[in-house]
Amino acid sequence: MVEIKTDTSIEAMREAGRIVAQALTAARETAAVGVTLRELDRAARAVLDEAGAGSPFLDYRPNWAPTPFPAVICTSVNDAIVHGIPDDYRLHDGDLVSVDCGAIQGGWVGDAAVSFTVGRARPADVTLIRTAEEALEAGISAAVVGNRIGDIAHAIGRVCRTAGYGIPDGFGGHGVGRSMHEDPGVPNEGRPGRGMPLRHGMVLAIEPMVIGSGTDDHYTARDGWTIRTADGSRASHAEHTVAITDDGPRILTAL
Repeated sequence: MVEIKTDTSIEAMREAGRIVAQALTAARETAAVGVTLRELDRAARAVLDEAGAGSPFLDYRPNWAPTPFPAVICTSVNDAIVHGIPDDYRLHDGDLVSVDCGAIQGGWVGDAAVSFTVGRARPADVTLIRTAEEALEAGISAAVVGNRIGDIAHAIGRVCRTAGYGIPDGFGGHGVGRSMHEDPGVPNEGRPGRGMPLRHGMVLAIEPMVIGSGTDDHYTARDGWTIRTADGSRASHAEHTVAITDDGPRILTAL
């Protein structure tokens, strides 16, 4: 069931979203050659702690997961698409890093992700990241009253496919509110004019994921969490929590 948020609830969700944006900024600013992924997690956790916010990621365990998630952010490096666990891996020059973060404030959840490079960036990685961001922008632009979920999916997919990139099947956005994952699902590819109509008060996490080689194939790593590209090519991930309003889409996880 899709929960329609009141304007007051959307304002409250903005507070959670602002904390997410600050935590992502802290993680990104901490990232450097030689820094461990755990240090990125500690930087994000410090932001949440200072704001008195909780984490929807920490100890999260969906029915497919072998263990609870042990961190407040996901850190997916190079061929990891999503759900990477922060560990003692030290960042190398040229690594492509995707960081996903959530926050709970006042009972409401914010969820967002950003990708960036460490040290000297590969031109192909810069293009890959930019395309994921452009796909996110296209999806947000389609998140207007009167459109449908399929319009968001089509806008995202068109940007990714036009660039020649792959889209991992089975992964995409979702509703967000009191819980991190709510109805409806928001695919990253689809047919326009199909799916649930968009209404004022719906709040969605829109999150394109792109695979650089153009293949859609992926697998789950031995940790039971990390999703990796099947051919070892690099991937990028971008996400915002977006409220659909009569005045147009409102990004709740922007700085």
